[in-house]
Amino acid sequence: MSENSNIFINKKILIYGLGKTGISAFKFLKKNNFVFIYDDKKKIKKNKESVTFSKIKKSKFDLIILSPGIDINKCKLKKFLEKNFKKIYTDLDVFSSYFKNQCITITGTNGKSTTCRLLHDVLKQKGYDVKLAGNIGYPILSIKNIKKSSIFVIEASSYQLEYSKLFTSKYGAILNISVDHLERHKTLKNYISAKFRLIENQKKNSIMFINNNDKLIRNKIRKNKYKSKIIKVSTKLNNHYIESLKNDYFLSSSNKENLSFVIDISKKFKIQKYILTRAIRKFKGLKYRQQIIFDNKKISIINDSKSTSYSSSIEMLKKSEKIYWLLGGIPKKGDKFKLSNIYYKNIKGYIYGKNNKKFIADLKNKIILKKFPNLEKAIKAIFNEIKLDNFRKKTILFSPSAASFDSFQNFEDRGAYFDKLIKKYISNIWKKYLVFFLIISGGKI
Repeated sequence: MSENSNIFINKKILIYGLGKTGISAFKFLKKNNFVFIYDDKKKIKKNKESVTFSKIKKSKFDLIILSPGIDINKCKLKKFLEKNFKKIYTDLDVFSSYFKNQCITITGTNGKSTTCRLLHDVLKQKGYDVKLAGNIGYPILSIKNIKKSSIFVIEASSYQLEYSKLFTSKYGAILNISVDHLERHKTLKNYISAKFRLIENQKKNSIMFINNNDKLIRNKIRKNKYKSKIIKVSTKLNNHYIESLKNDYFLSSSNKENLSFVIDISKKFKIQKYILTRAIRKFKGLKYRQQIIFDNKKISIINDSKSTSYSSSIEMLKKSEKIYWLLGGIPKKGDKFKLSNIYYKNIKGYIYGKNNKKFIADLKNKIILKKFPNLEKAIKAIFNEIKLDNFRKKTILFSPSAASFDSFQNFEDRGAYFDKLIKKYISNIWKKYLVFFLIISGGKI
């Protein structure tokens, strides 16, 4: 690309928001631009790059790079951003201006990270130089050793897509859509529009994979015309095929959905069946996403800390065994509990934390509920109850259905804390068993 066609060269640029994405944008852009940084919350050392709130209002910037976490309607620079809206871009836009690599961009409400990781593994098995980037935890401007042949698998959230203007992806996928992030987008319509910027920005030779079983996606596609070729993905895989994969991770309908997209996208890259199967069989899932952390004949414990809405918890509640469901945190605005009543009798809900009113209102008269001041006390109560029910297999499901920011930095922090508590209780149980066997064996095991 010539320098003249790249708008991110020799410019005065403000980077607003210094999370992972903002910092990566700063490091990348400072080589060819005059870059300044600002954050609402983080204290920034006074230097030639940092600017104050008052200085920003008096300054003129050519461009503004907005971090995904910045909500224009709620930030300190609201008036400034509204005035300079045409100057706002994202790290995805910067990437598109510097690199012309083949991209596969995945968006949707649930399953993005799992789909991206599995697709990455499949392409890598084939021998492609594949880069995993985006909302999955690797800011796209932090990726190193990029070749012309490198293929990018990108997880894109609604926050990232909302203000993107230049970013385009040859391949894209919209996995599913349910009510989410209304605290930012205000309405479901706005949320869907943010997701659909992915297809709106595609060029004529592009391909978009959509969930043909999702009514919201189907309706949006039907009512609008797009340049892309639309491939409708059927997410209902046959059970015989799933069994042949020998990976229980894909037994849930949500992971079948993720797998369906990977299979259809893989066809476009001419991935042989044996390579695809090998990658799927090896796939162990992602941390804190429907992750089985303990399993025996009596009890299964699942860490699904990534769950931040009812829709992301629903599939895990459709189990035949008795479920002790741990939920709590900051509920999502507009979130609705949609689970068939045939499953209610198997579920007990253990609500932790202070933000329990919405959960109680949504779930009362549906499942048995108990509330606790914190997660540790809720877990203690569950283990005490389990002692009294030894006859059928049980599942302890940590699927909070809410944001973590009431007590934790993020879902990873929350998931790690749950793991720590469970290890403590499992360890205590084994100690008790050991003492018991020592007694009955006369000190010989």
